[in-house]
Parts: sequence; C-alpha cells; structure tokens
Amino acid sequence: MDIKNLEKEHNEGIKSLPSDERRKFLQMGLAVTGVFLGGTLLTLTSISTARGGNADSVIPADGQYPYTKHYSMIIRQNNCIDCEKCMDACVETNRVPVGHGAWRTTIQERLTTVDGVEIREFRPILCNQCNRPPCVRVCPTRATYKDPETGIVVMDYKKCIGCKTCMAACPYNARYFNHEKYSIDKCDFCIDTRLAAGEKQTACVVACPADVRVFGDLKDTSSEIYKLLHKPDNKIWVIRPECGALPNVFYMNA
Repeated sequence: MDIKNLEKEHNEGIKSLPSDERRKFLQMGLAVTGVFLGGTLLTLTSISTARGGNADSVIPADGQYPYTKHYSMIIRQNNCIDCEKCMDACVETNRVPVGHGAWRTTIQERLTTVDGVEIREFRPILCNQCNRPPCVRVCPTRATYKDPETGIVVMDYKKCIGCKTCMAACPYNARYFNHEKYSIDKCDFCIDTRLAAGEKQTACVVACPADVRVFGDLKDTSSEIYKLLHKPDNKIWVIRPECGALPNVFYMNA
C-alpha cells in the first residue's frame, strides 16, 4: 500500500485496538505508535523511543522531557461545527494578515458513511508542534526552532530569509509567507500573545463554542489533556504518522 492510499485509509476509517490488547503490548514494553486499519496495519515501537509521538504510546515520565512545560492539543473532531470562530480569533489575536487566516488553522471537510448514512465531518488542521519537526531540520538559518521552555515550534523572524524551505518540508501545510514581516509565519500556540501574558488557553480554544479543543501541559498529570491521552478506552490518532514527525496535536472523536 502506497503512502497516499495509507493516508486515505487512515483519515477515512480508523479503528482502535481493544484496551485489553493495548495493555498487553504495554506489559511487553511496546507502545502502539501507528494505527490499526481494518486489521491491515499495526505499528509498534519500544516505550523508550515512543516519546509521545502518538497518544497510544506511553508518555515519558516527568524528567524525561527537555522542556519546563510540554504543550499539546487534542482536537475533539466530532464536535466541530465549522463556525470558523477559531480562525477569526487567531487572526485577531496574532495579527495574521488578511487572507492568511486559513493558514493558521483550517477546517477540512469530509464525508463519511455510517450505517449507510452520509455524515459531514470537520477537522481543524494547524501546526502540529512536532517533537521531530521537519521544518526545524531544513531551516538554513535556524530561524525556526523548538522553544526550550515549552517545546513549541517558534519563529525568529529576524533570522528568516524567506526561502520557504520550511513550508515545503511541513507535512501539514501549516506555514505561510507573511509579506508584512517578510518571513515565514505559523501557529505558535499563542506563545507571545497569550501564554507570555499568563493566559492558560490559546485564542482558538477560548473562541470555540463547541468545546472542540483541549490545550494543556503534558507534564502536568492533573491536566485534562494528560487524562484524555492516558485513558485506555479513548481512541486517539495523529495525522500523517508515517512522516515520523511525532506530532503534539492529537485527534479523537467526541
């Protein structure tokens, strides 16, 4: 099966392993880092190398993260009603130029068939704040990097030369060229506009009327995001796991 067909099957019909099966793998020191697609694919790796790349894997214990905090987001996909208030909030809060709001967070529509009935689903897409970000690896000036305090992938606009190499490398099409700054720009979980001011939530989380997004620190075991990712019965997945970027944006059905 080629990558294109694999991604299509991943997006259109994800089936979770039963929780008892998952526990058996954990007891053997293995973490489920891929997806189980109609009985055709199962990807396992050792717990020590999983490092939170997929929510089915074991999140490393405190002390194994290189960051003071480790911010992540869960998208409760079935809650999304395509109101686009998250996009409007991002544009207003982060001063996104007119016409580029859709690059900060987009709503991808698809049709699925359940028991013979077609259902419209909406999937918010944004920068996945990867643990192994391809954009950081290819940047010739180190203008894009992982923030050492939060693990968020951020931009140093003064270093950016606008070569767009990071745009080509991003598996999620989550970067855009900001003509006002003459540099590449992207979602940064509102690190400068809200988190730096002491706010606990991103602008898109606050604006959402349907409780789609859950944002928080994976190092905080009392946080809602930590509990959701570690609940065995929750079906969790990431987009394009075959890229090896180890995203920090996870998806689940409501």
